Amino acid sequence: MLVLWSLHCGLTREQAAKIAGVGIASVGRDVSLYRRAGLNGLLCAGTHYKPTSELADYAAIIRESLEQTPVRTIAEARQRILDLTGVDRGLTQVRVFLTSIGLKWQRVRAIPVPPKKVLPSM
Repeated sequence: MLVLWSLHCGLTREQAAKIAGVGIASVGRDVSLYRRAGLNGLLCAGTHYKPTSELADYAAIIRESLEQTPVRTIAEARQRILDLTGVDRGLTQVRVFLTSIGLKWQRVRAIPVPPKKVLPSM
């Protein structure tokens, strides 16, 4: 809508794109969509299909299991999810899903210990 208003006010497509924070190609698509389908077509164009993960149905179960018994690696999380749900996903997909349900990975580091004492040579 901002693109169309900017163009209506006499700005160029480049200026309208800059104001709306979109690319010039997006301005062209918006203008052609408005010419083809009018304002209703432009308003409906923003509703795109966004798929949901099969794991979304099991989010509560997965979260509870991982909070009760934390895992050390994404591979362990993947295996636990597979055992709980029967849904097999890749490591990246598991990582993204766990982030989306609010789980964060914390790096485990070695606990510093004082160095061993070196005895002076005789």
